[in-house]
Amino acid sequence: MRVFVTGATGFVGSAVVKELLSAGHEVLGLVRSDDAAERLAKTGVSIFRGDVEDLQSLKSGAASCDGVIHTAFNHDFSKFAENCENDRRAIEAMGSVLAGSNRPIVVTSGIGLLRADRPVVETDKVGEHSPRKASEDAVAAIVAKGVNASVVRLPPSVHGKGDHGFVPILINMARQHGYAACINDGSNCWAAVHRFDAACAFRLALERAEPNAVYHAVDEGALAFGDIAATIASGLGIAKKSLTTEEAHGYFNWFSHFAAIDCPASSDITREKLGWVPSQIGLFDDMKTDGYFDPVP
Repeated sequence: MRVFVTGATGFVGSAVVKELLSAGHEVLGLVRSDDAAERLAKTGVSIFRGDVEDLQSLKSGAASCDGVIHTAFNHDFSKFAENCENDRRAIEAMGSVLAGSNRPIVVTSGIGLLRADRPVVETDKVGEHSPRKASEDAVAAIVAKGVNASVVRLPPSVHGKGDHGFVPILINMARQHGYAACINDGSNCWAAVHRFDAACAFRLALERAEPNAVYHAVDEGALAFGDIAATIASGLGIAKKSLTTEEAHGYFNWFSHFAAIDCPASSDITREKLGWVPSQIGLFDDMKTDGYFDPVP
């Protein structure tokens, strides 16, 4: 299968590219810079110049392939709602050239968007309060138009070498403040997955190609935030502190919402449907071995 991958040089997207190539697929990777094109070409990937906000380029890339995996997303949280609407438009644009063809598109979403008093499951819906709901709404819209679209939800921590997501943000905050923090007793839970296990889930979702399916790329479903803070404290050789909700705002600032996420998650349906079996190292062991606490250059 020839697969169009957006975000092909990103942290998750590059793992998806590697997974697809290892499984014998061909990859057409969307890139917007010469540097990214050069790096991607060295992996044996065909290069497609464009941008996720250039809808015509997305249509052209998708139309030229047998399937699409959409991992690109602008993570500038200062304009989060705008980025979510851009993602909606990108998904709808690619869907417009796939309708009626049975060629699959797999779209990325997030588990941290859902809140529950039990582990979130694949059949749960994203609440109306979340701007990121736009991505899953877009999938539903293109499925209604005859597109073979499905969703892979990622947990708050997708970890591995080169991680520049939520855990490194927390490590940098701990360095700046001189201690690692959690809110209250730190019992709120994050889910986690290694980037290579997540990439496998994307590939399996593409190959299964079940319209309107939702999958959870979750290995560890309930890691206490306090334990993440303790691992950071140990890795940096500093103290761990529990903060009140009021104190936490001064420490986490814009990240307060994410630090407070309490979203344990299940991937039982995904494992059963896809035969997905995570095989990579867990988050805490990964943090100790994959350069998370290397000195800042």
